[in-house]
Amino acid sequence: MRLIIIRHGDPDYSIDGLTEKGKTEVELLAKKMAKEDITAIYCSPLGRAQLTAAPTAKAKGLRIQTLDWLREFDYAAIKVPYCDKPKCPWDLLPEFVDSQPGIYSPTDWVNCDFIKNSKVHECYNDVTGKLDELLASYGYLRCGNNYRVTKANHDTVVLVCHFGLTAVLLSHLLNCSPYSIWQHVVCAPTSVTTVYTEERREGIALMRAPSIGDISHLYAEGEPPAFAARFCECFSDDTRHD
Repeated sequence: MRLIIIRHGDPDYSIDGLTEKGKTEVELLAKKMAKEDITAIYCSPLGRAQLTAAPTAKAKGLRIQTLDWLREFDYAAIKVPYCDKPKCPWDLLPEFVDSQPGIYSPTDWVNCDFIKNSKVHECYNDVTGKLDELLASYGYLRCGNNYRVTKANHDTVVLVCHFGLTAVLLSHLLNCSPYSIWQHVVCAPTSVTTVYTEERREGIALMRAPSIGDISHLYAEGEPPAFAARFCECFSDDTRHD
């Protein structure tokens, strides 16, 4: 089985839609995805994700199935000392990360004070539980760090969602702290992340990711990636710092 996790196109957050660039990106994405043998397309309820999924669904003649738990993970707010207001749980400043022992531990990240004083872990468990329910419906039952196979298959399931949420899904599938993804991985708009099952012993599947944040469909058409989700490469750059 394959999971293909797609981030929405370049967003216009003011209208929960896509910029003109984003509209171009999703058409190039659909051109790429038209070559895939897709079993089902599941999508966040938010507009920017729905608009991203639509061209691919049309190209493949598939119905978009909307799942509320694929919405962005920004409703699980945290409080950190350098922000006056609660903020989404990612985009932490590096010096704050260094002050949090265990933040990169697959198990101990939940014991950080700013996590314990929030609903992040509760929301994380809800999302990953729903992911496991979906995988179980395709024949893969979570068992420890792996999945027990009840119905081996070569289905390809597409999830169209958001970067913050993608990090939650990946951390669960790859058995790491979400902060390992949130802090150190960037998935550009319309990037494609692939995770597949590897059943080296009958009945036991390990999840592996051959590619994370692939944007080759943009490069193939001469379309530069959007800067969304990135920060300045050098402090002196006139790009996003916060």
